Amino acid sequence: MPLNPNLKKVMVIGSGPIVIGQAAEFDYAGTQACRALKEEGLEVVLVNSNPATIMTDAAMADHVYVEPLTLDFLKKIIKKEHPDSILSTLGGQTGLTLSMQLAKEGFLAQEGVTLLGANPETIAKAEDRQVFKSTMEAIREPIIPSVVTTTLEGALSFAHSAGYPVIVRPAFTLGGTGGGIAVDEAQLRQIASAGLRLSPITQILVEKCISGWKEIEFEVMRDGDGNVITICSMENLDPVGVHTGDSIVIAPAVTLADKEYQMLRSAALHIIEAMGIEGGCNVQFALNPESFEYAVIEVNPRVSRSSALASKATGYPIARVAAKIAIGYRMDEIKNEITGKTKACFEPALDYVVVKFPKWPFDKFVYATRKLGTQMKATGEVMAIGRNFEQALMKAVRGAEISHDCLADVHMRALDDEALTAKILAQDDERIFAVYEALFRGFSIEKIHQLTLIDEWFLAKLLHLCDLEKRLKTEPLTHDFLRELKRNGFPDKTIARLSGNSTFPHLPYSYKMVDTCGAEFAAETPYFYSTTDEEDEASAFIAEHSSKKPVVIVFGSGPIRIGQGIEFDYA
Repeated sequence: MPLNPNLKKVMVIGSGPIVIGQAAEFDYAGTQACRALKEEGLEVVLVNSNPATIMTDAAMADHVYVEPLTLDFLKKIIKKEHPDSILSTLGGQTGLTLSMQLAKEGFLAQEGVTLLGANPETIAKAEDRQVFKSTMEAIREPIIPSVVTTTLEGALSFAHSAGYPVIVRPAFTLGGTGGGIAVDEAQLRQIASAGLRLSPITQILVEKCISGWKEIEFEVMRDGDGNVITICSMENLDPVGVHTGDSIVIAPAVTLADKEYQMLRSAALHIIEAMGIEGGCNVQFALNPESFEYAVIEVNPRVSRSSALASKATGYPIARVAAKIAIGYRMDEIKNEITGKTKACFEPALDYVVVKFPKWPFDKFVYATRKLGTQMKATGEVMAIGRNFEQALMKAVRGAEISHDCLADVHMRALDDEALTAKILAQDDERIFAVYEALFRGFSIEKIHQLTLIDEWFLAKLLHLCDLEKRLKTEPLTHDFLRELKRNGFPDKTIARLSGNSTFPHLPYSYKMVDTCGAEFAAETPYFYSTTDEEDEASAFIAEHSSKKPVVIVFGSGPIRIGQGIEFDYA
């Protein structure tokens, strides 16, 4: 089905200022959407109050309004511009909530404006905790025992019958804002009161705490004909209890048996179909590691914060495709720009692994509570691609700009065993380094799994890095050993420092291509990552596409942090 002929002028709502739990993900998504809409000859009206974004550049839209993202201002702009539609699913929680409020008030119907991507009923099924709970029950998708309430008394009553701990999740907030885990009545009174205050509809979900289960996400896409695909699976290194934005994440999911993977994939596709979402959708699951029991944590009926990671991890432009679907196209009509041959209905295939490492603000907020929970504290993140988990994790640690070139940490090495165990139990932003140090000292995988409930697969990979570090101190740096070290993410500088030998031969890096299809088709877009394999795909691509023009290299500014948002991405 081609472009909806009724559409001429589309309004896109941005996500406003950068806040903890929301960085540049929605500027990335909104920029893709604006470009996709303009490609189709549509007139684009953009509203966003953040000047340091790419989407507010004059080239991105036909009419750019740098105004407060409030209902009053949006109504004034709609009355002035008379758009025929609003794209509600690409401005994060801000855009979705404002679109929903305009629709519920009847203002959009009064002005003849339609919602694209997700209608009010679909949004309510995902964002209104009571409707979400009822929807999951109706389609027989398991959820965690819970109650939806608009009062503190309702929360206390549920906890009294279900027992502590419980998790509080406010409706219509981003990054777990206002939520948390309560272990007793005093904590529940504090967290529930805050959650009710911060929810735009004064509503919270109070659910039985299942901390320790695995947390798995699926990024899925559906078009208006009901075609559905899975774009990417992602797995948190931390179990349920740590917000996914504060966890190290790997894509694709790696610790699931095929039966578990297919069970959750099928559930994600079932959910997006039952909710009638047209475009991108993010589904978060909790999976009992001791059985096939699972529960749906939440569904984002929009391009989510995780969509930026999934897009870059796979090379699949989620926001662009979602925008095209919203204006009438089907996935088999949308070309994959990376291959130039396949269509958007072609599920991405990964022949590498991706690791996301969060960037926290505790270097600036030194007195802040570092403990991680259900309320996101990271300001941004870095992503690394490698041929295996070890290589990608080692790259991610170096990219996070925390003065680490590997997982060995001098502060952890100075702690005694008792203090180190306490650090592991603290569940803070430095736990990965404490876990690594414990494995280095000989703590068993079983013991650390009991302390953290981190899956044994991840712990075995960390132990492998520990073993390589130990061998570095004793073994000669033969060619084969150097190749093994480089294959597992040890850079030359780290090898020299840990071995005390800087005279070894330096093995060259090679570069591989992210192509969305596991090399089944040739890629047309140069999107590369480094590794140490023999074949260098970048050289072949450059030789084929070289224009003999002078070459300029541009350095980015790294992860978003306090004091630096997306100004330099814009520049």
